Amino acid sequence: MIRVFIGWDDKESIAAHVLAHSIRRRSSIPVSFTFLDRANLKGIYDRPRGEFESTDFSISRFIVPYLCNYEGWAVFLDCDMLCLGDIVEIAKYMTLASRWSDAVQVVEHDYRPKDERKFLDQIQTRYPKKNWSSMMIFNNALCRTLTPEYVNNAPGLALHQFHWTKDDKIGAIPKTWNHLVGEENQCPSADARLVHFTRGGPWFKEYSDCPFAEEWLKELASLNGTG
Repeated sequence: MIRVFIGWDDKESIAAHVLAHSIRRRSSIPVSFTFLDRANLKGIYDRPRGEFESTDFSISRFIVPYLCNYEGWAVFLDCDMLCLGDIVEIAKYMTLASRWSDAVQVVEHDYRPKDERKFLDQIQTRYPKKNWSSMMIFNNALCRTLTPEYVNNAPGLALHQFHWTKDDKIGAIPKTWNHLVGEENQCPSADARLVHFTRGGPWFKEYSDCPFAEEWLKELASLNGTG
C-alpha cells in the first residue's frame, strides 16, 4: 500500500477530492489518503499562516514524516493536481535499492514564474528549487530533522529549499510526475502522468479554459457519478 498525503485548503477542497479520486481510479495497488487539514493538526502543527503562504498547507506538508512516525515511505501532493497515470509508477522509486539513500525524491524543476500574482491574487514568490516541494516522495526514516518543533519554527524558504537535508540526499524523478500546466520546459503534455495547475485550476472561473481543464472536469463528473 502507498500512503498519499494531500494538501488541504478550504478554498480548494473540491480540487483535493478530485485529485484523490483520480489517483484511486487509476491505481493498481491499494492507496491510503490523508488530507493535511490544519484543523486536524492542532497540537502538532500550530504555526500561524504567513503572508507569503498562498495555501494553508504551504508549510504543513513537511510534517508528513512525523505523522508516519519516521517509518516507511509516503508521498505528498499539492491539491491542485490531477493524476493521469498509475501511482504504482511512483511506488517503484520506493523499492529500488539505489533510491534507499535518498531522503526525498522530487521533480527538479528549473521554474522561474513570469507572473507577479497567481490564483486568488496571491503573491508569486520566486526562489531556487521552486515547486520541488509540490510533489515529494519521503523516505521517512531519513527525514528526522522534520520534527514538529522544526517545522513550526524554521523559515519557510529553508523548508522549501530542503535545508533540512543534504543536496546529495535529494533524488530526481521524471517531469512526467509533476507537469506544470502552461509553463515552459515541461514534458510533452501527452506524456504527463501528474499535472499540476500551479497558476490556478479549472475550479476557479478565471482558469476554466486552461490546459487540462477538460480532463479535470471529466474527473469531477466521474467523482459525482455523472460521467
